[in-house]
Amino acid sequence: MKKARYLLDTGVLIRHLRGRRDAIRLMRSLGKSERLAVATVTRSEVHAGMLPKEKYKTQKLLSRFITYDLDADIADRAGDYIRGCRAEGITLSVPDAIIGATSIKHRVTLVTFNPRHFPIHGISLFPLESLEGG
Repeated sequence: MKKARYLLDTGVLIRHLRGRRDAIRLMRSLGKSERLAVATVTRSEVHAGMLPKEKYKTQKLLSRFITYDLDADIADRAGDYIRGCRAEGITLSVPDAIIGATSIKHRVTLVTFNPRHFPIHGISLFPLESLEGG
């Protein structure tokens, strides 16, 4: 399997599907020179939020990406991150922990509009500060 350099967070895909120019530009720019990936939980979240009329467009978009499966190592890491954050008084959701663990395991940069959702030591985040709020 060809390796990706970037893992897209759910919010980036939702913004793209909703026609947000910031996300469309970002994904076009990153996708020109690199393969992009998503975590299996991201696919689940996108499907959960999909409107019936968006099914074809959603499937077409998701078909472009490498999908990194949830395996035992990622599940264990995600649980460890949740436990570690809880000890520091920080709430880390299960989907975000899985996405973060997927990013770290596969050594890819996570592209997200919500960096505060990923308070995980060692994660590489794509700098989107200039696009936030757009």
